[in-house]
Amino acid sequence: MWSYDFVEDQTHNGRKFRMLDIIDEFSRECLAMVPLRRFRSNDVIDVLTDLFIEHGPPEHIRSDNGPEFVANAVRE
Repeated sequence: MWSYDFVEDQTHNGRKFRMLDIIDEFSRECLAMVPLRRFRSNDVIDVLTDLFIEHGPPEHIRSDNGPEFVANAVRE
């Protein structure tokens, strides 16, 4: 099972950014940590697609109900 969520932070000059963190809950391995200023559902899909190719798809993916995760494109 993988979990994914966003972490928000800011640079030294106050510019905000978000990081998409994806973790394998069994091994506790951080599979991805991707920083961007803004994420759209397609950005999440691109990261997940790369991970599916590298690791194979997990049986389950857990996330909160953020708009990037509940978009129809991500659910498919």
